[in-house]
Amino acid sequence: MRAINRLLGSDMSIPTAGTTQAIKPDETKSRTDFNKLQKRLRRLTGQAIADYNMIQDGDKIMVCLSGGKDSYTMLEMLLSLQLSAPIKFEIVAVNLDQKQPDFPEDVLPRYLTERGVPFFILEKDTYSIVKELTPEGQTYCAICSRLRRGNLYSFAQEIGATKVALGHHRDDIMATLLLNMFHAGRLKAMPPKLLSDDGMNILIRPLAYCKEKDIAEFARLKEFPIIPCNLCGSQDNLQRAMINEMLRDWDEKYPGRLDSMFTATQNIAPSQLGDRELFDFESLEDKRTVVERPALRDGLLPVVNVTLS
Repeated sequence: MRAINRLLGSDMSIPTAGTTQAIKPDETKSRTDFNKLQKRLRRLTGQAIADYNMIQDGDKIMVCLSGGKDSYTMLEMLLSLQLSAPIKFEIVAVNLDQKQPDFPEDVLPRYLTERGVPFFILEKDTYSIVKELTPEGQTYCAICSRLRRGNLYSFAQEIGATKVALGHHRDDIMATLLLNMFHAGRLKAMPPKLLSDDGMNILIRPLAYCKEKDIAEFARLKEFPIIPCNLCGSQDNLQRAMINEMLRDWDEKYPGRLDSMFTATQNIAPSQLGDRELFDFESLEDKRTVVERPALRDGLLPVVNVTLS
């Protein structure tokens, strides 16, 4: 396990050209577009953190860094917010080296050292365990994610982290919602903030409001050293991949649909669904308002005059 225990600070500002150097129109537009993208991601990240009270003064945030576009972007957003936040919080990056074949072990340490971010590399051979326990023809995702979570949660306790930050974004949340609906018969997604089952770790998802296409473009422009997942990424016909493709198609054909779907997860009406544990359907008769009716004369119903215009 290797650790860097210095935080040099971060600067996400865009470099400006010198006064004597001419700036091409295309270059100016590119810089403007990047600034807008960066500000949008930063604003949405800050809004999610504020809405769900994700970070408090004195927190030690363990940022789970996989080497993918999402976790790199999350780290950059948190570092940027750390500079201007009215509270003080600590950031430490943690990568779980699962001993996958051909995993480039030097990439993340070099990047984080150059970036001035304190980090740990946690080495656990979960790859062999996943390969051994996964039946022929089945996907690795369930076992892999369970082992990964267990190791990361335990390590968070070892280093005294008060929050565990995961890089899931809006599209991940929507995909999980549809996966559970289509294949598990549950109305369940990924919450922006969650207490782990053992009650020992608080998980936060600072990118919950951010769109995947914005994150992908930001990662491309920042030229992050992306490390592909050669474990689950090599498997065909993953249900999540199929759902993601459907979401991308919806987003292209029906702008605003995914925003509306995400908003729906924040506006739950239990009485309009069917979960008997969330809403007391059985006792509705006891809650019914009874209005006294006027007495009937000679067994006749009262006549109501209605005028149609």
